[in-house]
Amino acid sequence: MSLNCGGKLGMAFLIGINVIFFLMGLGLAIAGGLALSNLSNINTDHIKPLLDSIKVGSFQAGSMVNSLSILIIVIGVFILVVSGLGLFGACCQNKCMLVTYAILILILLVMKIAVIAMWFTMKNKVEKEIKDKLLVALKDNFKDDTITNANTISNAWNYMFMTLDCCGVNPVLSATNDFDQTSWCLTSGTCKTGTSEIPKTCCVNVDESSYTSAPAGCHTNVNSGTYNTKGCYDVLKNKLLSQSPAIIGVVITIILLEILAVIFAFLICCQIGDDTARISDVAKMY
Repeated sequence: MSLNCGGKLGMAFLIGINVIFFLMGLGLAIAGGLALSNLSNINTDHIKPLLDSIKVGSFQAGSMVNSLSILIIVIGVFILVVSGLGLFGACCQNKCMLVTYAILILILLVMKIAVIAMWFTMKNKVEKEIKDKLLVALKDNFKDDTITNANTISNAWNYMFMTLDCCGVNPVLSATNDFDQTSWCLTSGTCKTGTSEIPKTCCVNVDESSYTSAPAGCHTNVNSGTYNTKGCYDVLKNKLLSQSPAIIGVVITIILLEILAVIFAFLICCQIGDDTARISDVAKMY
């Protein structure tokens, strides 16, 4: 079936766009995989009890981010499949495939716009809610600066301090910090007795085998440079959202290209339809 100049340009553009879609779908899948990998480094068996205790709506913080990463991978794979459908439909000038492709692209377009709108609308609210719940989890559950306490969430906090090189929820800048409201400081523990101002697990270069011998200059005197000053909220946020700029950039670019893809797909379909109608009219004459 012959296409006019506009149709041929549209077909060439559609083929080019779907090659880009294929690469961007691959990029989304890779970005989702990297986000999932970053999460697996955080959401270990030791830290999981803490993340599972933080709920946003009906979702647990750890499982929510894990699910979002998997969803990004699934969307990336789906875009790969749809781009293949568009390539085949454009090259073969198959009207049925092009219509199916255009409908799928429109559905994807609406979904992505809705997700991005929700993300920018709820981002600050969700971040504040998670931070507030982290503070409550620290206050209610931090019992001791060891990893052998009967409270698994308390142990998870200490594992997080050593794994992510952070301390508390907010940055720790002095002996006055987030731990002041915990039972470790108010009821019983080395903070209550004045032996420690911050957990030994907050000291620099300690791990689960060496934290017990952390220097007094760190946990007692809180000397600058001897402990991790970064708050765990900021470190967690940076780790979990490390791939978000790349993901958002890819998604916005895909949205713009999808709008053009739908326009050109329907342009080619209309021309294929016109050619089919003309061939049918010629056949009737004979």
